Amino acid sequence: MTTLYDCLIIGGGPAGLSAAIYASRAKLNTVVFEKSKIGGQAAITDDIENYPGSMEEATGPKIVKRMREQAEFFGTQFIMEEIRGIDINGKIKKVVTNRWCYEGKTIIIATGAEHIRLNVPGEKEFIGKGVSYCATCDADFFTDLDVIVVGGGDSAIQEALYLTKFAENVTILHRRDKLRANKCLQDKAFKNPKIKFIWNSVVEKIEGDGIVEKVIIRNVKTGELNEVKTDGVFVFIGMKPTTEIFKDLIDMDEKGYILTDENMRTNVPGVFAAGDCRAKLLRQIVTAAADGAIAAVAAERYIEELEC
Repeated sequence: MTTLYDCLIIGGGPAGLSAAIYASRAKLNTVVFEKSKIGGQAAITDDIENYPGSMEEATGPKIVKRMREQAEFFGTQFIMEEIRGIDINGKIKKVVTNRWCYEGKTIIIATGAEHIRLNVPGEKEFIGKGVSYCATCDADFFTDLDVIVVGGGDSAIQEALYLTKFAENVTILHRRDKLRANKCLQDKAFKNPKIKFIWNSVVEKIEGDGIVEKVIIRNVKTGELNEVKTDGVFVFIGMKPTTEIFKDLIDMDEKGYILTDENMRTNVPGVFAAGDCRAKLLRQIVTAAADGAIAAVAAERYIEELEC
């Protein structure tokens, strides 16, 4: 006989884990689906100094481990299977994996988002060792050092400006001859004495001995290769929400981020979204955890109303 869960949580990152803790603690029969590794991006982040209360042992893997243990303590079940499809029509929701069809009264989508990567040699090897996708998370580690910011949109310039509070020099590397960021941000960047620019260029390779030491760049117009020494590479060429499987099922913005209200409710009753997969201002572990908690409480109240 198929088990009817109270809460089906798709995604095992900080948002999903937080939702699991709150849902299970409220005595909801809860399951978390994760296709690869519990923790999401947090699981591969070495130091997390800006998560409240985590000055000691503030590494992504340790924080994620504690979150999972806490969720399991309250009764959360974890299923390591890939989601193949969902059915959100009607009161009973269904999640179809590569092994089984699971049924529940509510669904919390916490699939996160991923940074678009350069996909060049050295990038993957140096993540956490000089390659970063979050200035807010990692800027402090580059105090008085030289860094490169790859990108030319709003996020890249915002992060570059933030990095100037810590780094000695910030070089913005852009594949075009002008920025795509809004005029106000451009003006601030051009006026900042710590920022310089390399135009019409892309990263071909990231090199170093244990940590990032230099990048090989290519001029897209001339094809010329140059070596640039640096202590860090911050990549801001865009984010991509992991929401493709939900396309045409729930409301999203033009970029694919799920639209919710302040209580994490989507346009479909009984379906909630939390964390980086939803449209929001700040994508950090602390905001993902908050989203998850709110989504779980909203799901609990939805079930209460459903059963009245």
